[in-house]
Amino acid sequence: MAARALEDGFYDVPPGRIAAVVTHLEMLAPPHGTSTAPSPGYAIRRVHAPSVDWYRDLYRRIGADWLWFSRLRLTEAELAGILENAYVAVFALSANGRDEGLLELDFRVPGECELAFFGLAAPLIGKGAGRALMDRAIQEAWSRPIRRFWVHTCTLDHPRALAFYQRAGFTPFRQQVEIARDPRLVGELPPTAAAHVPMIG
Repeated sequence: MAARALEDGFYDVPPGRIAAVVTHLEMLAPPHGTSTAPSPGYAIRRVHAPSVDWYRDLYRRIGADWLWFSRLRLTEAELAGILENAYVAVFALSANGRDEGLLELDFRVPGECELAFFGLAAPLIGKGAGRALMDRAIQEAWSRPIRRFWVHTCTLDHPRALAFYQRAGFTPFRQQVEIARDPRLVGELPPTAAAHVPMIG
């Protein structure tokens, strides 16, 4: 059945919900260029079968400003099942010994890699750590026999996120609108998170 065409105009977002325009991007071949080594004080390491507590702490510290919520809605067993899967690779970027960056690559679909999560805690944004982490993501993704590396971002994300992914070599191919429960209103994130996004209960 064909999708119903939407008329131009404004559409109400129900109270208690948030709305975002989601852009999907893909990379069909590894880009050419020199990798960026982490700056002194930064280190990137693979975290094998990370604990749920460690993951959720880092996920919240990075994602609260951008209303990351999907992994907060999983049970501990569901999240552990993902993190312990042999086809999911988690990396941490540390600054002066503290984990401040998250990279998660999902190879569960044959021939593909999804950049499932990618982010830095606020103190590292704009300091070159993101470029080094992205270079590691590209290197790790294309070290396996994939045909496509893809990611999605949305209008709730950092305002420079979309341009960052495009500079890294990803090309937009699809857009969607996502409507979801506001995680601040259901106790998944504090009410003070993402002050730039109105909270309408």
